[in-house]
Amino acid sequence: MPKPRKSQVSIEATPYYHCVSRCVRRAFLCGVDAYNGQNYEHRRGWVEKRILKLGQLFCIDVCAYAVMSNHYHVVLHINTKRQASLSTQQVLERWHTVFKGNHLVSRFLQNEPLCDAELSAIEEIAEQWRERLGSLSWFMKVLNEGIAKEANFEDQCTGKFWEPDADQGFKSQALLDEQALAACLAYVDLNPVRANMAASPETSNHTSGQKRIKEAQKTPTHTPAPFQPRTLMPFVGNPKQVMPQGLPFKLEDYLELLDWTGRILRDDKRGAIHQKLPPILSRLNIEPKNWIYSAQYFESSFKQFAGTADKIKNTCKKLGYQRLPNTNELLA
Repeated sequence: MPKPRKSQVSIEATPYYHCVSRCVRRAFLCGVDAYNGQNYEHRRGWVEKRILKLGQLFCIDVCAYAVMSNHYHVVLHINTKRQASLSTQQVLERWHTVFKGNHLVSRFLQNEPLCDAELSAIEEIAEQWRERLGSLSWFMKVLNEGIAKEANFEDQCTGKFWEPDADQGFKSQALLDEQALAACLAYVDLNPVRANMAASPETSNHTSGQKRIKEAQKTPTHTPAPFQPRTLMPFVGNPKQVMPQGLPFKLEDYLELLDWTGRILRDDKRGAIHQKLPPILSRLNIEPKNWIYSAQYFESSFKQFAGTADKIKNTCKKLGYQRLPNTNELLA
């Protein structure tokens, strides 16, 4: 029996999560449906746009994404610092951008005079909405409902759009360490390459990998650091004592790793994987063969949690699991 979302998401364990939503219908979310011949390719653009827009409104950073034919992937970071720093005004404005809100909040935002009881009610509402702006479930709920409504309207039908066996229309994996985070980022960015939809990361349309590469290519000569998209969580370099908020890798290292992995997945030259290894693999202490396996089968290799065995066990204990997921091993 699947665990409820609250038993899978723990900020204390990790702020990083890989989420997947799959279309329940025979008709595709995007691409050309071989069954009825219809072309849904145009939907990729508005799915990508909605992911990036919600990443700016919620206190959740988009680290990676890939929009495929009948599903999409996102890697998200729950930004508790941004969530706590928002003023009451900012919380209400962000929520009203997504939802209609209510009359009392509208009066507050229009600077109408309010009594003490009304102001107290405003603070209670703002705290509830603040919590939701940092909620993985609310982010995915808003994202999936928006996609489903647009697709239903276009298809002139009603009913379920996302897989019913997924809790709240999506499945999630907690990424418990740097190795799992790096592997998942590459797994998501290389989805089109693995599916033979693209030959390389830079030709993989509607992925974060392509978006990062295009932005980096705009960097002028002699600029100390490559440009990065504002709508994606930035790479901020290897871990150090004073660490800015961002992905704990160098962008140049990650793009090199992505290119190297993509070539191997595309050409299936497993015998050559030890030649010219990207330095990030050495820093993360990842065996090349293990890395290639993760880049191909990350989603099926891990279930609710991804990381080292010790990390997974410790997290499961903190979340009150009696057994290790997908095994009969009891947790002491």
